[in-house]
Amino acid sequence: MSKICTDKQKDMESKSAKKHVLVSPSLLSANFLRLGEDILSVSSSDMLHIDVMDGHFVPNMTIGPLVLENVQSITSLPLDVHLMVENTDFFIDLFSPLKPKFMSVHLAGATHLHRSIQKIRKEGISPSVVLNPHEDPSTLEYILQDLDMVLLMSVNPGFGGQSFIESTFKKIERLKEMITRLNPNCLIEVDGGVSDKNIHRLSVLGVDVVVSGNYIFKSKDRKEAIKSLQVPVHASLPR
Repeated sequence: MSKICTDKQKDMESKSAKKHVLVSPSLLSANFLRLGEDILSVSSSDMLHIDVMDGHFVPNMTIGPLVLENVQSITSLPLDVHLMVENTDFFIDLFSPLKPKFMSVHLAGATHLHRSIQKIRKEGISPSVVLNPHEDPSTLEYILQDLDMVLLMSVNPGFGGQSFIESTFKKIERLKEMITRLNPNCLIEVDGGVSDKNIHRLSVLGVDVVVSGNYIFKSKDRKEAIKSLQVPVHASLPR
């Protein structure tokens, strides 16, 4: 059996074993003056979401690989790296040595998307493509079979603390229909404005992973905030 097939089988087994929506706190909302303490405070989550911004693709700049090396020294949480950059392949090369669990690239930022996806896969990292709020899921029809995850932005990328864009619900429905037809093992991740107010609806629609920043890091009890998002997979709405 080839390594790719083995990896695919492991991913399928991991997904089938998953009982709750995976929570990936966004490090962008942490207090960078006490970053280590904040990272340890979200250790009950499933992953750690890392927003990499270059100041060009989005009007903001964040952390680089040297900081993430130190992050990995204090937590065993898998990294969920989100590249909001113009020179996609350059940043793939820059962050690949850290071996994150997922690496997400923007549809709008990758000149040769298929090549970039294969580049990520070759490094043993699960590839993901990001859709901005205005982008239609149909644009992924010819690349979906090569992906392990699709990240839907439910806010405009670049800054934390924004409100959830309601039209995202409809996009999730369309994307879920495509995934069911073309690549049932592909995960759906939603990033932006996620809280206990919308998590149940997101789960019902088929979301597998949620990114949450302010809701978690501004909570008095971060463990409880994370727990409130780890609802059963595809659970029904509470009565």
